[in-house]
Amino acid sequence: MHVSASEVNFDGLVGPTHNYAGLSYGNIAATENALQVSNPREAALQGLAKMRAVRSLGLIQGLLPPHERPHVPTLRRLGFTGPDHAVLAAAWRTDPMLVRNVSSASAMWTANAATVSPGADSADGRVHFTPANLVTMFHRAIEPATTARILRRIFPEGEHFAHHPPLPAAQAFGDEGAANHNRFVGRDYGEPGLQLFVYGRRGFARQGGPVRFPARQSREASEAIARAHQVGRALFVQQSPEAIDAGAFHNDVVAVANGPVFFYHEQAFADPDRLETELKAAAPDIPFHFIRVPAARVSLEEAVRSYLFNSQLLSPPEMDGMVLVLPKEAQESAPVRDYVAALTSGDPHVRRALYLDLRQSMRNGGGPACLRLRVVLTAAQRRALGARVLLDDALYADLVDWVQRHYRDRLVPEDLGDPALLDESRTALDELTQILDLGSVYDFQREPGPL
Repeated sequence: MHVSASEVNFDGLVGPTHNYAGLSYGNIAATENALQVSNPREAALQGLAKMRAVRSLGLIQGLLPPHERPHVPTLRRLGFTGPDHAVLAAAWRTDPMLVRNVSSASAMWTANAATVSPGADSADGRVHFTPANLVTMFHRAIEPATTARILRRIFPEGEHFAHHPPLPAAQAFGDEGAANHNRFVGRDYGEPGLQLFVYGRRGFARQGGPVRFPARQSREASEAIARAHQVGRALFVQQSPEAIDAGAFHNDVVAVANGPVFFYHEQAFADPDRLETELKAAAPDIPFHFIRVPAARVSLEEAVRSYLFNSQLLSPPEMDGMVLVLPKEAQESAPVRDYVAALTSGDPHVRRALYLDLRQSMRNGGGPACLRLRVVLTAAQRRALGARVLLDDALYADLVDWVQRHYRDRLVPEDLGDPALLDESRTALDELTQILDLGSVYDFQREPGPL
């Protein structure tokens, strides 16, 4: 598959405040597990084990750091004053739910961090990044500034990389990043591809979307990103409102692509026959292979519950065919397990399934695909990276040691108001920026406030 360029998966490191606050309306797993006890240490180690497993397939694996949480600057913007500890204490007394929002570790799901277009698809030959504005949910809408800073540090603006600001923070331009974006190519990731942008609604329309849950991605947002990225070939398609109302809050809950392969549930889109026809017409050079899973084999509800499609389709360099990386929950579902077994034994493209334990993330509704941002890079672009973020044995060991020294193994909702957790998180992140050679990317490092 990759000759002139490689698809690098950049997974998000789980942050020290990983918790179950039930903040994401429309994400069934997140709301069902609200206020349960979490284990940040286990969550981070599970994420690192996933990264190592992908790297063991012969693939290049990267990572992105967690965000600073609880985010005291947001509390200050909302009128809380005084030293940082006093700000946190006052906010907790006033509104514990607000503190839960500014303590969310949801930046671990880097599929929502940004939309990325490879240089092969862009008119200027550079890799383009647009951080998602995430306006639908307050706890995520505070992420874009830090995400942009981190991406600019890792992928320095210039010859190889181009950065764009988040879209205007309005529902009409609601943007949830790569979770609603796929790319198709033929044999080589470095070839010009076709980008598929999936939206839930038209930004200025009042009808035509889901009824039960919000549609987070607008068509206008997707079109604006394609224009800014100078994308040569793009297709825009609406996710079925039925899928969103079933809990597919992002398209990556019901569809995933890799190379020429599109693996999706038959109810993911309103008119799948038309979609396949339009894809082939838009890119006749790509030998598309569609794997449309019928509801009779796996119901939409079971697909959402098991996260069958929130998986990674990967092309290991030394393997004939692709690997489907799934959460353990998919293996524990009889219909899904049976379908995957039949798929890997009979499909010429998808040859192996790899099930991983991501239970800490899954309880918040985040599977393998949620945890990674795909970035196609040439060898020269990889050499131009501005931080130590490509996983090797030494970095893996450093990060495991760092997690074991700094992360709690038990976190209850009341802990989020504990000033000690604020101090622990900042100490951990300050050390992490040194491990990753990131420099001062966090607000507390740039404008330290009194404790």
